[in-house]
Amino acid sequence: MPTWTACSTAPGAKTGAVRTVTVLLVLTVLLIATVLVAAGIGPYRVPPQEVLAALWRRVFGGVIDPTAETVLFRIRLPRVLAAMLVGAALSAAGAAYQSLFRNPLVSPDILGVSTGAGFGAVLGILLGLPVAAIQLLGFGGGLVTVAAVGALARALRGGGDVLVLVLAGIVVGALAGAAISLVKVLADPYDQLPAITFWLLGSLAGVKVDDVAAVLPAVLVGLVPLILLRWRIGVLSLGDDEARALGVDVPRLRLLVIGAATLVTSAVVAISGVIGWVGLMVPHMARLLVGPRFDRLLPAAILLGAAFMLAIDTLARSAAEIEIPLGVLTAAIGGPIFVWLLAHGRRRRLP
Repeated sequence: MPTWTACSTAPGAKTGAVRTVTVLLVLTVLLIATVLVAAGIGPYRVPPQEVLAALWRRVFGGVIDPTAETVLFRIRLPRVLAAMLVGAALSAAGAAYQSLFRNPLVSPDILGVSTGAGFGAVLGILLGLPVAAIQLLGFGGGLVTVAAVGALARALRGGGDVLVLVLAGIVVGALAGAAISLVKVLADPYDQLPAITFWLLGSLAGVKVDDVAAVLPAVLVGLVPLILLRWRIGVLSLGDDEARALGVDVPRLRLLVIGAATLVTSAVVAISGVIGWVGLMVPHMARLLVGPRFDRLLPAAILLGAAFMLAIDTLARSAAEIEIPLGVLTAAIGGPIFVWLLAHGRRRRLP
């Protein structure tokens, strides 16, 4: 059980608030700078100042170079928006799950969400469905997985035990993983299997504005309650008894948090594929910057996750002649960073 809590009443709360505002401003500037750099990187280079000028002319009117307009607004900026959306959603879901389960080692995969969404998407690829239908199946697969987890937990012990819920998620996630393996066996090895394998590794190649517009409402519907209820969610880290004493309806709030985090995860997995480590690692990074209080952690994790995922996606499409799957990069970079975060946190707790 972790030693930190998301609610703190230390005398330095005012100083912590000032520090949080400063960190959020820095992260906002970092995100804007990352957007300008990422939008300009590619075979057709566009300097950051020209990217900013093109955006200004697009909003307020003006003449834009036709080539730059095509490259920026039809190819790169939709992918930039998708990367930001994926990073923000996975990081917010990870922070919510960690506060909900009072365990900093959980992630959006804890309830089998990513695996369930992956099964839905690979099933659509196997059936030869269009891209929109594949995304819809991926989205539905994540929701069905969590519904199955909730039903199993209620059947075992009324659904109120966090440990039972986590174990049910592991079981259902394992079943979804086995189903994915079966689909890979049945898939055409020359056509469908490579597509399935590449999708499961995570990629934003070919993402269009319509794809972003399709999942944006679901992500917003999931993020809004997390943002509005961030103080109540932080109270959950004190324990169920303490939260009830403070007037929090624990079962209802827990169900709402799980539903919201699942919704945003399923939505972005439907367009990006399965991308690990982001929901686990970014909340830890944000916690080092602003502390464990969930009302401060959530906005920091959203901004940091968006910038991190955008940087990873830019590296994936520019580091080599062929595009590197996002899941490979997040694992290769996230693993060592996460080990460093754990070691750093351990040193800070030592006397």
